[in-house]
Amino acid sequence: MSQDQIENIIRDLVIANRILARENVIDDFGHISVRHPSNPAHFFLSRARSPEIVDATDILEFGPDGEPIHAHGPKPYAERALHAALYEARPDIHCVVHHHARAVLSFCISDKPLRPVFHMASIIGHDVPRWDSQDDFGDTNMLVDTLAKGRSMARALGPHPTMLLARHGACCVGSSIQEAVFTAIYMKENAELILQSQACGPLTYLTKGEIDQTAALLRTDICQIRSWDYRKARAGFRGL
Repeated sequence: MSQDQIENIIRDLVIANRILARENVIDDFGHISVRHPSNPAHFFLSRARSPEIVDATDILEFGPDGEPIHAHGPKPYAERALHAALYEARPDIHCVVHHHARAVLSFCISDKPLRPVFHMASIIGHDVPRWDSQDDFGDTNMLVDTLAKGRSMARALGPHPTMLLARHGACCVGSSIQEAVFTAIYMKENAELILQSQACGPLTYLTKGEIDQTAALLRTDICQIRSWDYRKARAGFRGL
């Protein structure tokens, strides 16, 4: 892996931070990481900074314990263990998004299931599992700030691409930065659509077959590149 390739990954991570902020998935809090392409036990994540203003100089490298490789660098996010635990549990994951999108939070504070209601949301999976830190840890500050909490959360995620954190937020994962960003955006838009449509009467949800076939299509390069280029332009990175 050349230095240019590493720089390209970091550039895309910066762009992903700006996209998620532009699309109102993350605000002053929330974060996104990417697995190190040549050292899969490590990952890249910004220092503790609001995503809308993250730049390449903010990106830090972390080890499998979630601790920064350079111990005396800038202050990292408290929830870096969340990312470390998911990379440890799922070798197929190459990007992790943690967010508190307001529409999604409605499903974190209720028992209403979050399921896909339109074709683009098939990417979130058949069912979105829920993890409650109370089950294993009782009262806490609700941050996933230790590997024990992160591993408990990773067990609840299982093979799924998305999950809810009770009374807290959500996680989305993907095989690439582009896929994880795509998933996070459509998780938010699906939640918004459900909330907006409830006054119309009972909702219909996608079937298992519709979810499987549509999600497979949306994960193809042609769909991922098209969406990434569009979101990138909206975030001010047209032409990169």
